[in-house]
Amino acid sequence: MNLLGRWRIVEMPDYTDDYPNMMEPAYIRFEDHGSGEFAFGCVTGQIFARGDTDAVAFSWTGADEMDEAQGDGWAELQADGSLKGQICFHGGDEANFIARRETSSTAC
Repeated sequence: MNLLGRWRIVEMPDYTDDYPNMMEPAYIRFEDHGSGEFAFGCVTGQIFARGDTDAVAFSWTGADEMDEAQGDGWAELQADGSLKGQICFHGGDEANFIARRETSSTAC
């Protein structure tokens, strides 16, 4: 199994329950050639990733409540098929997440 495709973020323990899906359903997506994107709450980001099929480290640039934001993060495939990771803001918060592959998503 690999990380490519769209993952629905189902848990973000560092935030209130309603925040991750405030603007749209929270997700993270990894595409071929190290690109991707994510969205949760009022945060969106474009991903620049490197890694293998089961784990990836990435940097990102995007927006947090319409202010420029950037950071890094990681994601790792778990034995139960979920994706566990963290999206970090430079000079700020760390957003832990657990995601499940969207059933309509296929590996790229």
